Amino acid sequence: MRLKLILPVVEAEKYKKPEACPYGCGGEEFWLRQAVQKSVRDSKWSEVRARRYECLHCHRTFRVYPQGVGPGQFSQRTMGMAVMLYLLGLSYGAVALMMEALGLWIGKTTVYEAVQATAERVPGMKQKKLLEGYRTLALGADLTSVKCNGQWLPLGVTVDVLTGLTLTIDELSGEDAQTLQAWLEPIIEAVDARVLVTDDADALKTAADHNGVDHQVCKSHVVRNTEALIEQMQASLAKGFDSSLEPLPVSVQQAFEDLQRLKDLIHLRQPEARTELENLYQRYQDAKPPPKGKPASLAYRLRNLLLDRWTLWPRLTFYRSWKDPAGRSLDGTNNATERSIGWHVKERYRTMRGYKRTQSALNVSRLIAHCGNHLEPGLHLATLLP
Repeated sequence: MRLKLILPVVEAEKYKKPEACPYGCGGEEFWLRQAVQKSVRDSKWSEVRARRYECLHCHRTFRVYPQGVGPGQFSQRTMGMAVMLYLLGLSYGAVALMMEALGLWIGKTTVYEAVQATAERVPGMKQKKLLEGYRTLALGADLTSVKCNGQWLPLGVTVDVLTGLTLTIDELSGEDAQTLQAWLEPIIEAVDARVLVTDDADALKTAADHNGVDHQVCKSHVVRNTEALIEQMQASLAKGFDSSLEPLPVSVQQAFEDLQRLKDLIHLRQPEARTELENLYQRYQDAKPPPKGKPASLAYRLRNLLLDRWTLWPRLTFYRSWKDPAGRSLDGTNNATERSIGWHVKERYRTMRGYKRTQSALNVSRLIAHCGNHLEPGLHLATLLP
C-alpha cells in the first residue's frame, strides 16, 4: 500500500464569511450577533470561538465555525487522524486506543462512522459516478474476492493501464461471462476505452468480444501456464513412447521438439509466428478425444494446447503494435490492475478477519484506492471528511 495523506489543519482565527443563508431564503446580508465559546477535541485546541450570525432577510440565526471545526465535538484534524490510522492497518478498537494515548478520547463506533462517511464522499470508483469526464483508451480489469460476513464476496476492479489510476471497484454477483460483460459495458462506454487488458480467463475474453473492444491478455499469465503444461507433457514423453501419437503419425522426439518450439514462440511472442503455430496444430488436429469418463491422451492434450495458443495469439501479441495518439504503448501485462488489487484491496484486508457488511468492503477499498490515486502531491483528507 502506498499512500500520502495530508491531515486537515485547524485555524482557530480563520473564518469563512457567509455568502448565502443556509436556510435557503435567498438572503445575502448578515449581522454578526455574537461570538460564543465551543469546546473541541483536537491535538492543539481545547476550545475555539464560533461566530453567530443573523440573516437580515429571514432573521434566523446560524453559526460559522473556524477552519477545521464543525458543529461536532471532534475537529477535522482529529477525525482525519482516526481515518488515517485505520487505513494504515489498525482496527477500529486499536485506533481508539491510539487516539486515547495521544490525549484524544474517541469511541471505536465514532471511528467506524468517520471511515464510512469519508468513503461515501469518494468521487468516482462507482459505476453510477465514474471519475467525471475521465477518458482512457486502454482499460485493465481483474477480479478478486474478500470474505464478508463469512461468505466470499467477488469484487471487480478496473484501472487505466496507461497511468495506473484505479477507476472502479464494484461488487459482482458472479464471475461468469454474462455478469462480467454487464459489469464492463458501462465502464468501457464511460471512459471511451478501445482496448481491454485482462488475464487469460475465458469469461473475460467473451466479455471483451461482446463489448466490441480489442483484447490484450496478460503475457505473464500465459507464459507461466504454458511453461507448466509443457513441462508436464515433456515429463510424460520422457517416460517412454505414447501410443496416442502413433496414429497421427508423430514420434516422441518430434512431439518433444514441438513442445520446445512452442516454448520458444511463447517467450518471443512475435505476431507473425501465428502461421507456424497453425502448422504445429495441424500436426495433431486428428488426435482423438477421450471416451466419456476417461482421461485425455497426451496427443489430445497436445492438440488442445496448440489450438488454444494458436487462437489466443492475436490477443497475446496485440501490445506489439498498439499505441495511443500520444505514442504510449502497452507492456503486455495486467500488472497495473493486479497492483491496484494488492495495494487497495488485499493489503488492508490481510490485517482483518473479514468485513461484516458488503458496503464496508466497498467503502474501505474505494477510499484506499482514491488515496492511492493521489500520491502526487498527496490527498488532503479535508476534502473528504464530512
